[in-house]
Amino acid sequence: MVDAVVIGAGPNGLVAANLLADAGWDVLVLEAAAEPGGAVKTAELTVPGFRHDLFSAFYPLGAASPVLRELDLEGHGLRWEHAPDVLAHLFPDDRVAVLSRDVERTAASVDAFSAGDGKAWRGLFQHYLDIREDLLAAVLRPFPPVRAGLGLLRTLGLGGALRDARVLTMPSRRFGQEVFGGEGARVLLAGNAQHTDLGPDQAGSAVFGWLLSMLAQDVGFPVPRGGASGLIDALVARLRAKGGRVECGRPVTKVHVAGGRALGVRTADGEDVRATRAVVADVPAPALLLDLVGADLLPASLVRDLRRFDWDDATIKVDWALSEPIPWRSRDAAGAGTVHLGVDLDGLAAANNDLDRGRVPEHPFLLLGQMTTADPTRSPAGTETAWAYTHVPRDDQWSAERLAAKAEEFEALVERHAPGFRDLVIGRSVAGPADLERANPSLVEGAINQGTSGIHQQLIFRPTPGLSRPDTVVENLFLAGASAHPGGGVHGSAGANAARAALASRSWYGPLYRAGMRGVQRALHT
Repeated sequence: MVDAVVIGAGPNGLVAANLLADAGWDVLVLEAAAEPGGAVKTAELTVPGFRHDLFSAFYPLGAASPVLRELDLEGHGLRWEHAPDVLAHLFPDDRVAVLSRDVERTAASVDAFSAGDGKAWRGLFQHYLDIREDLLAAVLRPFPPVRAGLGLLRTLGLGGALRDARVLTMPSRRFGQEVFGGEGARVLLAGNAQHTDLGPDQAGSAVFGWLLSMLAQDVGFPVPRGGASGLIDALVARLRAKGGRVECGRPVTKVHVAGGRALGVRTADGEDVRATRAVVADVPAPALLLDLVGADLLPASLVRDLRRFDWDDATIKVDWALSEPIPWRSRDAAGAGTVHLGVDLDGLAAANNDLDRGRVPEHPFLLLGQMTTADPTRSPAGTETAWAYTHVPRDDQWSAERLAAKAEEFEALVERHAPGFRDLVIGRSVAGPADLERANPSLVEGAINQGTSGIHQQLIFRPTPGLSRPDTVVENLFLAGASAHPGGGVHGSAGANAARAALASRSWYGPLYRAGMRGVQRALHT
């Protein structure tokens, strides 16, 4: 018997557990895998001494997140590392647009594509700095962001706030055309938007491209020293210092519900764990409610909504151990932790259109990471640990032979821009959609964001139409995974939101809070 059971030891689950432990709750985290981390893990996949991040790798949202900052993870061993440059978008003709933490370097790069774009970039970044704290609170704190929204309104005024709100709906191509004259800055925005599943002509892509570009300019795309697992190690160390427990190799198979309330969970070995205050789940919403709770205990309208849940695209990832750094023909790509390559702006749109039509893109967009460039501890001196991924349609079958052929395509594309690359490969690991899901069941068919970032499944529509709250139709059961608001990315906000909702439900005003949530759920699912 504990105060709270947390299902899943991913970053969101561990953040939730830490906040509950801070409040004095007795917290038990149950993780199905052999080690904590979820989609934040590091291992020697290829050659001894080469450390690979199995899933996520760069963490701009983590570095900027007020949630993680308040946990003081640096005091528990976390150290951030940076590549010399944040990002380079490599055009098919070897031109490069560089995004650096040095705003003057970024401005000079985009100005080379069109005179005046450097000044426009500085202006865009200054606007971000003017609203930074309220903006991050509005994006990453619980919804609706009343205090942050008022702060933004005071800073921007009504007209400015409406103009910024318009950007929330815009495609990244259109936004780029309104602000910049050249391809360099425009493709940086669109390429960063593609870190979600939104192409340059899709509504809502502008805000993702703008936010990631501004975060890159502000905090960079940092990585934990020694591997992504360094972030998890710090979260676990902090939790244990507060008295919380993490037990791995213990998958949860059922959430016990009686009288409309979550009472605890059952594990795969048949043990029942009673949770007297809350069950918090860092798993996708469909898995939690349809599988662990059961459709028979849910309103029919909610079941329909969950069965319509819109996942993001599938993913194929290749990891390499290289005997030397990648020999890019363009030197501006050599110092970037993240490299975008394969397509220009129209190519991004074409690849995304292929995905929407259920076709493997003829000319894929490749997102590549140079990890030793970012963190020298990732491989022996003079070598490089690298990876690349691309998106492919869902509901497609990828045999070992087909995956190997796709990996060869990856290498051929890099070779075109870095002659001699193939000769440097001393180890390779290829993961298709099914491999990613086997390694982490929350990455359903390799959907790395736990649901589309499209505006039809954001804010009050995430994960289903509602209030964008972590509270579920089952009292005392809270959704903490990336399928909840604010969505994908390693920032801990979904976990923090769930923990705060659980604490509110047990506070002095808890009876009123719980009654209000029951009323909301009845209104949503009558």
